[in-house]
Amino acid sequence: MLLHFYKMNGAGNDFVVVDNRDLSLNLTGDQIELLCDRHRGVGADGLLAVEPAENGADFKFRYYNADGGEAEMCGNGARCFGRFTAALMEEAPDQVTFETIAGTLAAEIVDENIRIAMSDPVDLQMDSGASVDGLDATLHSVNTGVPHVVAYVDDLENTDVVRHGRAIRNHERFAPKGTNANFATVLSPGHIAIRTYERGVEDETLACGTGMVACALMHHLLTGAPAPVKVDVKGGETLEIGFEKTGEQQFTKVTLTGTADFVFEGDIEI
Repeated sequence: MLLHFYKMNGAGNDFVVVDNRDLSLNLTGDQIELLCDRHRGVGADGLLAVEPAENGADFKFRYYNADGGEAEMCGNGARCFGRFTAALMEEAPDQVTFETIAGTLAAEIVDENIRIAMSDPVDLQMDSGASVDGLDATLHSVNTGVPHVVAYVDDLENTDVVRHGRAIRNHERFAPKGTNANFATVLSPGHIAIRTYERGVEDETLACGTGMVACALMHHLLTGAPAPVKVDVKGGETLEIGFEKTGEQQFTKVTLTGTADFVFEGDIEI
């Protein structure tokens, strides 16, 4: 089968995007894994599929990690999805809504940026009680659409993200589904830098939108820094996380703002 695809990038997080509004595609996990393979396929951190909405939104968002498994949400993927689906509409919209496993989200087009209204975080726990060998940092946890652990470290550049990230991802405390692992440092009040080990990719990625949200919320809880919090990612971009605090550890109106770019389109035999 010849598959037409698009390649998109959000803050260094890259995605294969397919238009499946007619539901003619039924890609297997193995096919998705091959498409995301950087040596034998297109190469990406994950695959986005556009499908028809079922509950009143403009579109349905399907996201698959590079290992072929479907995930609830991806913040940078959602920004790319918003840019892509806005281009599908007859008139240029100010906002696109789409249904995800984590709930219905909205993407707002703000000049060259895409602002995603994220789902409210849940299961927030300061100091999860977990630890891994060789990492002297407290592990905080929160679900920002998908589960994340956040560790603030002094030397982000020299932190062994893959080794520690893999240990956190597979830690019994976060079983059975595992978690994403983020390592962050404070650059100045309200401005942090992060590196992320992503579950499903099973490696460090250049950016992770839900991970940025997790780190920004923890930065607020640990230091009192107000919204928006600026987040530098390994991909070289700076994004902004907005939020409103509604309780001691409750947040709402969480947003993720940054660029989302088309890279190229093509056809591949699968």
